[in-house]
Amino acid sequence: DDQLAGSLLGQALGDALGFVVEAQPPDVARAYVDEWLRAGRAGQRSHPQFPFGQYTDDTQFARELLLSFEERAGWDPAAFAGRLARLFRDGLDVSAGWGTRSAALRLSAGAHWSRSGTAPPYAGNGSAMRAGQLGLLFPDERSTRRVAGEQSRITHQDPRCAAGAVAVGRAVALAAVRQPVETATFLEDVAASADQEDPSVGAAIRALARWASLEPAAAARQVHESGLDPAHSSWQGISAFVTPSVCWSLYAFLRSPDDYWETICTAIAVGGDTDTMAAIAGAISGARLGLDALPQALLARLTDRGSWGAEALARLARSCASIANGDDRPRG
Repeated sequence: DDQLAGSLLGQALGDALGFVVEAQPPDVARAYVDEWLRAGRAGQRSHPQFPFGQYTDDTQFARELLLSFEERAGWDPAAFAGRLARLFRDGLDVSAGWGTRSAALRLSAGAHWSRSGTAPPYAGNGSAMRAGQLGLLFPDERSTRRVAGEQSRITHQDPRCAAGAVAVGRAVALAAVRQPVETATFLEDVAASADQEDPSVGAAIRALARWASLEPAAAARQVHESGLDPAHSSWQGISAFVTPSVCWSLYAFLRSPDDYWETICTAIAVGGDTDTMAAIAGAISGARLGLDALPQALLARLTDRGSWGAEALARLARSCASIANGDDRPRG
């Protein structure tokens, strides 16, 4: 399916582009966007420790989720949990947060997947960043919400994390319809889904309608001055706290719903958790625009330490789409 492949590859490329300046302050991120991405020099600058095209745990986890879906011909939380545990056990994760890492250690020690997640008040975006493709595998809103929430609790027990994951999955499902995007309607639908898991996340998404039309610098000030991102002082840009990072990803998409590159640039230029915000925004945009709308030369450089490049990711996405669209509907 072109949309599922577009979503996964759109996520992977956004992740790789944002990884170059992950955790950098806004001035560094803006300079990277202006002097490299917008200047036609994307791919000429890489992360200090990896070649360009390396993606992070954002895409690794999404890939493992899809691999578990393919393996079991449907959603099986135990299968996904097992894959996460093995990824960490084998030391293959890239730039993972401590919340997910801690959960993986508990899984490896024998914890059941329903009790392995890191407890509140930890509320990172690790489960939201891998949830986008669920909006296409389970396009019914109730199914998206149930599966996105369940996969979230494997690593993150805070309901805000589940709400963020539901919001991302629902945003992908709505974007994939390919009708003109009306900001207020789009956000209300996404917020209503998130409400079921945590009303505070739904409220933050609804509030986004009031600042979605602002230019990025003014929008960032709104996020910080409103207190939406309590970790801003240490991150400077948008932090890895689930609520502001999901909101900024939605903002980046809504500013340019039919322009993948502009969406990615907006997601990154704010600074902070740039790989995750570009990954989420890229998953939404890629689902809407499809694989052919993505920059093919840059896709060809995607890698996870020499494996799982664009062709392999696209094959996985198409296999999962075939399962989801087949006569035997996926369970879950």
